[in-house]
Formats: sequence, structure tokens, C-alpha cells
Amino acid sequence: MDTLVQWFTTNLSGVVSKEAIIFIISMIPILELRGGLLAASPALLNVPILRAIPLCVFGNILPIPFILLLITHILEWMKSVSCFRKIALWLENKAMSKKDQIEKYEFWGLVLFVGIPLPGTGAWTGALIAALLRMRFRKAFVAILMGIVIATVIMSVLSYGVLGVLFG
Repeated sequence: MDTLVQWFTTNLSGVVSKEAIIFIISMIPILELRGGLLAASPALLNVPILRAIPLCVFGNILPIPFILLLITHILEWMKSVSCFRKIALWLENKAMSKKDQIEKYEFWGLVLFVGIPLPGTGAWTGALIAALLRMRFRKAFVAILMGIVIATVIMSVLSYGVLGVLFG
């Protein structure tokens, strides 16, 4: 993840503002809010935390309603087109391999899945799993938003606390 964050910050610097860079990074699957806050940290772009947090949260939550509402239809369409079938099946299998973590505790499982910043977790994957498990939109969206808040606290401490001490 660090390499991707570094690549985006290097290649977008001078092209768009620091704020736009962290917003864009926060919208990208895999990187999401975690990557946005790492990019915003004193080690890279040095964007003040009170400016970075809303940009990262909004950037991370923006794609979620579209994923929750449309991903099952998109995956079904992809499976009907031979050149996309393998990708659709891979995405479904990858997401469903993590469903036990969410299925057992539903709402709170989804909150923790999104909130604990570990590889393979996050809002995008959480939304995909919630959609595939047919969770109600509102329930899934609130759980994902709560998870993003938890991830924000954890990543703020890491990005601005630890990295702030090292690079500040």
C-alpha cells in the first residue's frame, strides 16, 4: 500500500492540489481512507489533520452507495460476457471468502470489518460483501460509515501520531 500511496502522491503532485490527491486516493479500492491519511501525513503531503479527515472520509464513503446498489447487477452482467466472467467470479469468490467475518455478527461484523485496517478489509470490500449477502442498504451504509469512523481514528493516530513524531 505504501508504494501505491507514494506513486499517487508523486505523480499527482504539481498536477492537482494536495487536498485533491488525498481525496482521490481515498476513493480508490485497496487504498481508501487509510491510504488517503497516509498521503496526508507529515511524512508525505503534510496536510493538516483537520483538513485531511473530512476529505478522506468523504472520498472513502462516496463510492459506497453505488457499490451497494449496483455491484450485484454489474457482476451478473460481467458473468454474462465471456471476457469478464473470470474477473467477476474472482471478485465474488474473494469477497465471499471473507463473509464469515461479517455474516456471523451482521451489522457489528461489518462495522469491525471496515473499521479495523487490515489487508483485504475496508469500505469497498465491506460494501461488496454486504451487497452479495443482500443486507439492507441503510443498515449496510450505516455500518460502513461507522467502520470508516473507526478506521479514521486508528489511521489518524498512526499517520499523524507515529509518523508525525518521526517526520514532524
